Amino acid sequence: MKFSFAKKYPGWELMVIFFLFLAGAGLRLYRLDYVPIFGDEAIYIRWAQVMLNEPTLRFLPLSDGKQPLFMWAVMPFLRLIDDPLLAGRMVSVLCGIGTAVGVFVLSFLITKSRLASFASTFIYFFSPFGFFFDRLALADSMLSMFGIFSVIFGILLARHARLDLSMILGFVLFGALMTKSPALFFSLLLPLALVFSRSNSLSKIHLVKVIFLFGLSYLIAYGFYNFILRLGPNFHMIALRNRDYVFPLSHLWQNPKDPFIFHFHRVMEWYVIYGSWWLVGLFVLGVLKVVKMPGKAGFLLIYLFLPILAQAMFAKVFTTRYIFFTFPYYAIICGFSFLDLKARTPGGKIRVLFLVAFLVWAASFFVRFFTDLERAPIARTDRSGFLEEWTSGTGIKEVAEIIKKEASLLPEGRKIVVGTEGYFGTLPDGLQIYLEKTPSVIVIGVGIDLKDIPDSLKNSVKSGDKTYLVINSSRLKMSPNDERLKLVASYQKAERPTFVHEYSLYGRNDTLYLFEIVR
Repeated sequence: MKFSFAKKYPGWELMVIFFLFLAGAGLRLYRLDYVPIFGDEAIYIRWAQVMLNEPTLRFLPLSDGKQPLFMWAVMPFLRLIDDPLLAGRMVSVLCGIGTAVGVFVLSFLITKSRLASFASTFIYFFSPFGFFFDRLALADSMLSMFGIFSVIFGILLARHARLDLSMILGFVLFGALMTKSPALFFSLLLPLALVFSRSNSLSKIHLVKVIFLFGLSYLIAYGFYNFILRLGPNFHMIALRNRDYVFPLSHLWQNPKDPFIFHFHRVMEWYVIYGSWWLVGLFVLGVLKVVKMPGKAGFLLIYLFLPILAQAMFAKVFTTRYIFFTFPYYAIICGFSFLDLKARTPGGKIRVLFLVAFLVWAASFFVRFFTDLERAPIARTDRSGFLEEWTSGTGIKEVAEIIKKEASLLPEGRKIVVGTEGYFGTLPDGLQIYLEKTPSVIVIGVGIDLKDIPDSLKNSVKSGDKTYLVINSSRLKMSPNDERLKLVASYQKAERPTFVHEYSLYGRNDTLYLFEIVR
């Protein structure tokens, strides 16, 4: 299997590829800390900090049933980048670029068309779907990257039946399994790659060899997965926590319509919001091209739709990022619409028009996103989680800066105690990641729905320590005008729409308060 990249691509095309990836990377890096820290981001980064400083806790994510590879990847970046949020998000940016490489390679493997590969990669880079989630310190971009490379090496293994490809595939699949549980989809769908076996090689010997090598890949992936994760405690928590997120198999025949219909409708809505109707048009045209590929027609469609259908049927919690790993296959199919493009024909003009209209629409999205985030056209579930509710970390970094400044003025030997709502999540983890290197500050969780000042904070005030409370207005059940609460700063979150049920309880805006507790 010899391949000379320079011979296949002339210099000007290499320059196009270079600038395409440069633009995609630049778009993801620009104002990387612009979106407030999200609850799960705070948890993952805090885990990475703890694991970095305490080697005996390198498997800490297993305590919550999470695979640790993403947090392990964040750890070295915490040494290189001062801002922990940027350190975590940088991992996802790099994984997003890796996914784009996978989109380019997979498209070319299937079509042998440079134009289709360019178009698919262009769509992935400049679609708000890829842009938004490749900028978050979450495991979804890493899962997407490992997933698409498992498909690539699965196809190469089916074609060439080589031991080295089998081993690489095994380790790529191992990486996916170590990232997030939905890697199961890539594991189950791998045998579909057999449709790419060379027709003149479909002898019994070749088929047996390919099956054996696929078996070796599974052995490597699941063998290392079980061996590595069993080195730490709480391996069993992965299976237990998965049950909290998915319905049992019996749900399929007991109540198949609920929530399947609602979830599937949401998926279609998300793909339009983050991809536009112009991409829907290119997708339809791409499907028409796919069906003309004998033996391969359903391959990418299965990779796209089977995980979506399965999660729509069985997921108890369903949000945009849970289907993000299917987007690369959508982008590739959209790129297929440019196979055999003849720009002067009516069909060619339509495809070019759709792509140009998509680019104009995407540019409009980015302008609105970076100039007025609260008015950006993002999905309702994402707006709620990232900008409006307690999961949004609006104001946390600013609060940390105020507290660090106060800590720098403390007499030697004195402490600052900061109580936060909750025990796990946006608070206190989101605050702890910024105050980790300030030993004179102690951050503790004090619960939610506070009707009075917690005893731990009262005792801190009595002992003479400077004491603060950081809490969202939606979690504060006592008056913010209580004489014992001195308001230091407040940070208003994005405005809730009027139809949201919390509106009548907490008002149009949630607000993060920083109070000093006084006697």
